[in-house]
Amino acid sequence: MSKVLVIAEHDGTNLNGSTARAVSCASDLGLDGIDIVVLASDGSAVAEQAAKISGVSNVLLVQNPANENAVAAFLAPQIEALATDYSHVLAPSTTFGKDLMPRVAAHLGRPQISDIMRVESSHVFDRPIYAGNAIATVEAPEGLVIGTVRTASYKAAANDGSASVETRSVDVTLPTHTRFVELASGGGGDRPDLQAASKVVSGGRGVGSEENFKVIYNLADKMGAGVGASRAAVDAGFIPNDHQVGQTGKIIAPDLYMAFGISGAIQHLAGIKDAGTIVAINKDADAPIFEVADYGLVADLFEVIEELEKAL
Repeated sequence: MSKVLVIAEHDGTNLNGSTARAVSCASDLGLDGIDIVVLASDGSAVAEQAAKISGVSNVLLVQNPANENAVAAFLAPQIEALATDYSHVLAPSTTFGKDLMPRVAAHLGRPQISDIMRVESSHVFDRPIYAGNAIATVEAPEGLVIGTVRTASYKAAANDGSASVETRSVDVTLPTHTRFVELASGGGGDRPDLQAASKVVSGGRGVGSEENFKVIYNLADKMGAGVGASRAAVDAGFIPNDHQVGQTGKIIAPDLYMAFGISGAIQHLAGIKDAGTIVAINKDADAPIFEVADYGLVADLFEVIEELEKAL
């Protein structure tokens, strides 16, 4: 039987929206069914959320104290044991999936198809190369397919499903050479996850300093938006690198992307080209980002943000 196993991304309480996008990709395969596996310490709440994703047949709940934190060295052996019942194993191409799936593929001796953006057939996929400036069609060899899904290329599956939840025990020996120390997050607060946010406000080198970046945070909070940044802003120390958007950062596809003081280097544009509406504010009328922006304003970003906040 040809079935797809989707690895759920979650924080122990809430299912990340990237999982529903990976399910949309799995649906395009047109196989016999789609299962989601939730690997957690106590994942009953996450499993219930996963069961509501349209198109999902079953949710496998694997509970183990070692799964309290998403450590790839612990999760991978469990996924490898489950993979024997499936023809495809997919995960979102987020930080989570990029960390986990290469280990799974290597242990199983299978090549990984990364950043799937379109399904041509069960073993043929399209993926971006050269910072998204070209699309390559790649074919996986016969047998188990291991892949990550470019979530920016897929809409989230609907939330009207009613899959069954099955508690599954996986008997594997977990490694002892790895241990979880801590999870450090760079000032995300209660803002939406960058890769799942429908609105993102980003700042670049033009913001000027870490202190000035507060205006970006404040505007994002008023809009209920995620906060992003260009590589230049990250390299300058204005903001932690987990906010970086682009080829070497996060690939996102919000409905609205607002870029303040971002020139629009090619590696940054690779991360936002799937956004619904791009709004660019920059003093430089020749900034490359204006070539891809739906709306562009040549102005001082601080003055524009002040006016926006008054309007909001």
